[in-house]
Amino acid sequence: MSTAVILALFVGAAIIVGLAFYAGQLLYKLSAQKKLIAKKQAEQQQKLKQSRLKRNAKLADSIYLIARAMHEQQCEFSEGCLRIWVLMSQYGFEDEQDLTTKYSGIYKMYQVVKEMPTHDARKKYTKKEIFKLDTARWRAEEAHKDEIIADCAKIIIEFKAAPGSENVVFN
Repeated sequence: MSTAVILALFVGAAIIVGLAFYAGQLLYKLSAQKKLIAKKQAEQQQKLKQSRLKRNAKLADSIYLIARAMHEQQCEFSEGCLRIWVLMSQYGFEDEQDLTTKYSGIYKMYQVVKEMPTHDARKKYTKKEIFKLDTARWRAEEAHKDEIIADCAKIIIEFKAAPGSENVVFN
């Protein structure tokens, strides 16, 4: 073989070895980058999980306190049901639950009062209209009283209060 062919083969082999080395470096960097991304994602998932747990703990504490106040009849059922239902809709349950059947009394009361005006919105209505709304609310409270009290008892058992909250005294 001629020297030119041997030289060309030698140069070609050197180029192939150089490219293979470069490809190996790139694959190593890619592997390290994938590991770093997986680690960052795991850390982010852990932070998100901790954040959800913290948020759920605050929600559970609020739900517990409102349910306890309602159970001890220190809070009107209409107001308590409205607040509890909104908080429960934001709570992250472990498994999917049908809250409308599990807490049917609270749900029924919520359905009655959810569209009723509160605070400043009530000022737009006449006294007669407000009395009509209040009468409907009072009747619903009375009609669902037993169910609501039973639902509150379930909530007090199921939702744990934050440390110290279980000792709150309602006067």
